[in-house]
Amino acid sequence: MTDLFNPTEEHAALRSMVRDFAEREVGPQAEAADHAERFNQPLFRKLGSLGLLGVTVPEAYGGSGMDPTAAVIVHEELSAQDPGFCLAYLAHSMLFANNLAHNGDEAQKQRLLPPACTGRLIGGMGMSEPGAGTDVLGLTTQARRDGGDYVLDGAKMWITNGAVSDDELGDAFLIYARVAGAGRRELSMFIVEKGMPGFSLGQRIKGKLGMRASPTAELVFSGCRVPAANRVGAEGSAMLHMMRNLELERLTLAAMSLGMARRCLDEMNRYARERQSFGKTLNHFGQIQRHIAESYAEYMAGRSYVYQVAANLDLERGGSRIDSDGVKLYCATMAKNVADRAIQVLGGYGYVAEYAVERLWRDAKLIEIGGGTLEAHQKNITQDLSRALTLR
Repeated sequence: MTDLFNPTEEHAALRSMVRDFAEREVGPQAEAADHAERFNQPLFRKLGSLGLLGVTVPEAYGGSGMDPTAAVIVHEELSAQDPGFCLAYLAHSMLFANNLAHNGDEAQKQRLLPPACTGRLIGGMGMSEPGAGTDVLGLTTQARRDGGDYVLDGAKMWITNGAVSDDELGDAFLIYARVAGAGRRELSMFIVEKGMPGFSLGQRIKGKLGMRASPTAELVFSGCRVPAANRVGAEGSAMLHMMRNLELERLTLAAMSLGMARRCLDEMNRYARERQSFGKTLNHFGQIQRHIAESYAEYMAGRSYVYQVAANLDLERGGSRIDSDGVKLYCATMAKNVADRAIQVLGGYGYVAEYAVERLWRDAKLIEIGGGTLEAHQKNITQDLSRALTLR
């Protein structure tokens, strides 16, 4: 019988390798990185040596050439130890490297993907703006053609890997903009690189509720000159790029929720087996049994859904928008609820950093907002269902 979660020996070996690395190197630094709101660049580059930064990038460009299931495995295992660190990984490996690998031209891929796969280049993607988040088509960043360049004006907000330190930009970003005169649905995508005239770091977002080990910043474009060779695809064609990459983003964000939920479940189960009250271990009491049992059932339901969607997602053609929305809609709230129950089971110990569940509870909330809000998923799913006469 095929294992849904490890469908091949290669997938099983990948999970074993990433889990070992995460427990040995990612977990021990997580609390300190969260407290300092610090992105661990040396650790990030170790992911490159493991072949993870380009997990879905073809081998011809330095990647590992694996499938969406492999991407889900990596995100689940890293997030069980440090979701903030994993979010920086997602922005680089999925939103930048995978996006460029499937939408860029040969020259762009040959130049940028090999350093991205080793970690010498740290990338991200710019879609959200100070006044445009869920309403992506409301973005106002403008690009106008000027000879052999495009000139970009505007700003992007909430950009993961926007700043890799307090005053240092990330290296390269895929930026969505509207070329002057284009219609509402006609977006274009540009590779904007550190050092380009008119490209600067805006505010570094500090004091976040969670995901503090993931650097978040504003990117500012003021007469930013971008060579026409850095346009990805034809003018006005980026909506398709965006929609396909959003499917993979939402799938891997759901996988992050799985990692958080699994870790919280492990922590509350271990604590309930060991802690005694009224002469019995906590797992003898019905209230605690309900927290643990419901958490396990919800985690397994979400896990099965995520891996089923991953198995049916094609990196070139996409898969099913309704289910990429569905897995994130379900798993985001599932993980937050499991983390909440874990805090309740651990009591006072759950409220402090020692057992990690308070950090995971804070981190879990972001998945209900980033990469599409719960409300956006509800809207998308309802619209898609309205077009179907019956469910398959």
